[in-house]
Amino acid sequence: MPAQDYPSSYYVATAKGVPALGPLNGDETADVCVIGAGFTGLSAALHLAERGYSVTVIEAERVGWGASGRNGGQLGSGHRKDQRTLEEKLGLEWAHRLWSLAADGLATVKDLIARYEIDCDLKPGVLHAAWKHGEAAWFQDEVDHMAREYGYHMLRFVPREEMREMVDTERYHAGMLDMGGAHLHPLNFCLGLARGALAKGVRIYEHTPALDISRADPARVRTPNGTVMARHVILACNAYLGSLAPDIAGRIMPVNNFIVATEPLGEARARSLIRDDVGVQDTKFVIDYYRLSADGRMLFGGGENYSGRLPSNIAAFVRKPMLRVFPQLADVRIDYAWSGTLAITMSRIPDFGRLAPNILYAQGFSGQGLNIATLAGKLMAEAIAGQAERFDWMADVRVPNFPGGTLLRYPGLIAGVLWYTLKDRLP
Repeated sequence: MPAQDYPSSYYVATAKGVPALGPLNGDETADVCVIGAGFTGLSAALHLAERGYSVTVIEAERVGWGASGRNGGQLGSGHRKDQRTLEEKLGLEWAHRLWSLAADGLATVKDLIARYEIDCDLKPGVLHAAWKHGEAAWFQDEVDHMAREYGYHMLRFVPREEMREMVDTERYHAGMLDMGGAHLHPLNFCLGLARGALAKGVRIYEHTPALDISRADPARVRTPNGTVMARHVILACNAYLGSLAPDIAGRIMPVNNFIVATEPLGEARARSLIRDDVGVQDTKFVIDYYRLSADGRMLFGGGENYSGRLPSNIAAFVRKPMLRVFPQLADVRIDYAWSGTLAITMSRIPDFGRLAPNILYAQGFSGQGLNIATLAGKLMAEAIAGQAERFDWMADVRVPNFPGGTLLRYPGLIAGVLWYTLKDRLP
């Protein structure tokens, strides 16, 4: 594969069908210009093309270069906040609306994989692991609540004894298995979306950053070597928004996450760690999330930071939380270690909206991007086609700015994270 310009990772080393796409040189017109070729932008482009729109996608780096091609690959069944929290914040009616959207996002990912025959190692099941003793009762209540209030019967409570059989660690007090969730190779999913979009006539340009957008009708998107005139524009930049839209930049916080891939463990040893080959994520504020790759490696994500300075040794940085969970992996070689930047919001509810009547955006998926970012692209396609009700459900949920905006958001967040990290360490 042409791996130039992609950060090194296990996903890049095992990528399939990477398109080699050049930059935009010159001027062109389209019904829609999409800025960003990750889950959100490619989903929007593909859904628009299926409706007959002409679409141009511009990407500052490569397809799937950002968090879409570097994340943990866990496909959750809801939003970043659980439904009971959404009920308390927004009321029962809005919580049901958001659940219906998340359910459609989950189904949309699986449907796209099936319809476009995307080879991305899709496997069922996400296991939530209780880091503290008191969370076991919460898991049991959550299973009952989701079945009773939402008719969702894909959750199962896992007592501590069975949890120990499913994941070979003493760390967890209970579990909640979600067989509606899944895990997959995120870069290959993203590349599959791009191939599907190209087959539908979408024009995708790499190494083509957007420099500015005129808020007019039609809008004019300026790039280093050309322009795109479009009736509609979609901002699908997320953590890489930069200074392109300062009026919404303060609503998100870029956060760096870190992942390692061990050497292949062999079928027996790999399955001794995660018996049923499901994705696993714990309940800590700074969560650990991990799963087995298709070739039997442990893919383990742990730790995060909030500045442009990355750890000097990412492998050593992530090995510490990995060995807290699996001390039996102390002898295992780490073959790949990488970082990725996602965007969170203050409320952990994603931020949807319009910069102008013909300029839509979605950002701040807060670690639930595989599901909700793919959904966001679909909802923006619907809105452009004149069916904006579901997009407006998300846009009507107020997402506040971080205190201090882009200048002072980091000190406040770090103080909060230190507090919650301390709580993770308490009984």
